[in-house]
Amino acid sequence: MGGPRLCTLLILATTAWARALAPRAPCRGYQATNVLLSDSYLVADLALIGNCSQYSPDITNLRLLVEYQTDTRLHVLITDSDYNVYQVQDQVLPRPNSQNATAASAKIQFAFTKNPFSFNVTRTSTGEVLFDTSAAPLIFESQFVSLRTRLPQNPNLYGLGEHSDSFRLQTNNYIRTLWDAESPFIPNQQNLYGSHPVYLDHRGASGTHGVFLLSSSGMDIEIGQTASGDQFLEYRTIGGVLDFYFLAGPDPAAVSKQYAEVVGLPAMVSYWTLGFHQCKYGWPNIDYVAQVVANYSAANIPLETVWGDIDYMDNKRDFTTSPVNFPLAKVRQLVSSLHQNNQHYVVILDPGIKNDASYSTYARGAPQSVFLKAADGSYYRGSQWAGEVVWPDWLAPKTQDWWSNEIKIFADPGTGVNVDGLWTDMNEVSNFCNNVACTNSQAAVIARTPPRRRPRRADDGPGPMKGLPGRNLFQPAYRINNHQGDISAKTLDTNVTNADGTVQYDTHNLYGTMMAGATRQALISRTPGKRPFVLTRSTFAGAGRVAAHWFGDNFSSWDHYRTTIRQLLAFATIHAMPMVGSDVCGFNGAAQENMCARWAALGAFQPFYRNHADISAPDQEFYRWASVADSARKAIAARYRLLDYLYTAMHRATSIGDPVASPLWFPYPADTNTFGIQTQWFLGDALLISPVVDDDSTSVTFYLPNDIFYDFWTHAPVRGAGATVTVNDVAWSDIPVHIRGGSIVPLRVSSANTTTQLRQQNFTVIVAPGLDGTAKGYLYLDDGESLDVGSQSSDIVFTWDGQKFQADGTFGYATRVVIESVVVLGGNASSEAESRAQTHHGPWALSEAFEFRA
Repeated sequence: MGGPRLCTLLILATTAWARALAPRAPCRGYQATNVLLSDSYLVADLALIGNCSQYSPDITNLRLLVEYQTDTRLHVLITDSDYNVYQVQDQVLPRPNSQNATAASAKIQFAFTKNPFSFNVTRTSTGEVLFDTSAAPLIFESQFVSLRTRLPQNPNLYGLGEHSDSFRLQTNNYIRTLWDAESPFIPNQQNLYGSHPVYLDHRGASGTHGVFLLSSSGMDIEIGQTASGDQFLEYRTIGGVLDFYFLAGPDPAAVSKQYAEVVGLPAMVSYWTLGFHQCKYGWPNIDYVAQVVANYSAANIPLETVWGDIDYMDNKRDFTTSPVNFPLAKVRQLVSSLHQNNQHYVVILDPGIKNDASYSTYARGAPQSVFLKAADGSYYRGSQWAGEVVWPDWLAPKTQDWWSNEIKIFADPGTGVNVDGLWTDMNEVSNFCNNVACTNSQAAVIARTPPRRRPRRADDGPGPMKGLPGRNLFQPAYRINNHQGDISAKTLDTNVTNADGTVQYDTHNLYGTMMAGATRQALISRTPGKRPFVLTRSTFAGAGRVAAHWFGDNFSSWDHYRTTIRQLLAFATIHAMPMVGSDVCGFNGAAQENMCARWAALGAFQPFYRNHADISAPDQEFYRWASVADSARKAIAARYRLLDYLYTAMHRATSIGDPVASPLWFPYPADTNTFGIQTQWFLGDALLISPVVDDDSTSVTFYLPNDIFYDFWTHAPVRGAGATVTVNDVAWSDIPVHIRGGSIVPLRVSSANTTTQLRQQNFTVIVAPGLDGTAKGYLYLDDGESLDVGSQSSDIVFTWDGQKFQADGTFGYATRVVIESVVVLGGNASSEAESRAQTHHGPWALSEAFEFRA
């Protein structure tokens, strides 16, 4: 009895066991069918050839779309044919418009092989292959997507931030993980606070191109070599689609501009934000903060902005002030005093909102369903500074209005804290819950629940692009190299569902940028017509449209002093975020005097300039050491005289995508000696910054390309020879700065204590002739704060042809400030002999074009 059935079961079991032991057929990827080709686009179906399923079920049918969007931008999108796989929402990152270019006019070309499907991108002018996926099959599973491209040997790759590694990326056994995470001490070889899946591939004289994968999925990107020595780059994501933008360049600056066109041009900052800022976590009370302001004044060190960390809050709750240490009346008094002195005040906000019905911010938000919810409809809870908290759902329909109202109430000029900007922190999101059970000591046990999925309605239509059902949202089989461990560790549970039906598994890397964007909109609502200032820790591609960024919780060390240069180059050059900088003198640990003196000077030549330290660190305001105070005074005086040069560079970054800072290979793309330099940078297009970088050293060796330069401090010409130069006896208050030949640099005649006073100073213009005897530069002027200046701005172009100086452009900004003098450096700059500078005295009004002959 039952013998035949038992035999059948044994046969089935044996067959399954034999299949498990049998060699697995190699994954062949997909085959292209139903190809439709025009002169500006291509579409095709991609059908799975055979089972791959390395980590999750294969998606059998895919769709390929290729668009020649502009002559220099190629869009390649591979998605599931049903359009269910998650894609980044347009409201988070709007897609660039296609100009319907054609293959005939495009600078790069797309080609593909049908079976198995692979594609390549080549440069039209040379046929050089820029991207080639033929070496490995396309894998497109529900929770694992993999695509590999060949690379030239020893490639020059830059980007894939945020990281603290070398600027020129390692070329073997190197993995960049993109998963926003709390990252104290900004560890090397780890994922940090932001995700920017874009890289530049610089190939010297043959050109530069960029590759951007528009994906917020957690991913590893490996740069390595095969056993046979072939160089490759491989994307391995835990979901999402392959949404590529290929940027043709061909010069490095052109790639930066083209990337900014894709993710959105950065937001222009107010003039005052370029001043010097001071903050510290752990200032004990408002009287102490007022004394810090007074101490800076007494030390004759200009202080533009004071910042408030979470110390100002009542029990660390957003939109409150401590009734004991930071009573509202005294905070208002300090802010009023700052404003009377033309200074500014910025405070911090965290996303975690105290889960307490008696807390007015929570009470106003809860009835509007503005917080993330668990499966049972209750608010999803976690732990942050305020204790047990709930988290805003930035995709919920009423969250923006609620957030704007909270900021409006808190910052009301008549009754609240009249802040000048806001700082969004902890927004990766950082959650003090260490694990799924949340059993850490800082919070009660907070249950983690299954996702709350939005019901499908009949009118939803096909392809909501909200994410596939049935996935393991906590522990996908492919484990990215997240330094915190599981993808839900110390952050929001990745199975939590947003109001639009998407899940944190897919949108995690967007949270910080969405918070910054909501804060920007709130500030615009509060003061319409005025440029908002938002500083964010967590970022995603396009974050420059809404916020500035600092490089997170670094350490007071010479190593992190050097690291800030690499971070500046990555964000300002590759990631389209010009308003960036580090915590000067370091956030964690005790700042050492010599290091802080050097850092005070280095920070003055980066866009965002703020001294900030942790509660566990000793006070490190610049005035606390004589040598640091001397360095700060000299550096800030130079920075302020150059502030309009920097402001002009910011305007060009935000209007046309020019990088505000760049590596040496940007202006010298064929000079192979520059490709690995990461301790020097150009600020704007004219100033070469070469700080002392060795520990406790008074010597620096830096590289000067084969060109003419001028010492910024002495104006002496220095002929670069494509070699290193060593300078000894560099004082602790000094930093080597050179003006690149061929540049014109506007400076204020003198510095000032505030940027408001600075704007009243006249100009002097420095002409630094190039080897051909000519020079060019720019000056942008406006009121420094209007969101839309309309025609009320001046965009001036200065030129020098060797005999004639000319100022041309637009002159819409009314000002009494004039150019007092024009100083032409070096005489015959083609000669290595020093020549006296020629000074031409004005005044020349900045209201119309003018010229003069030497």
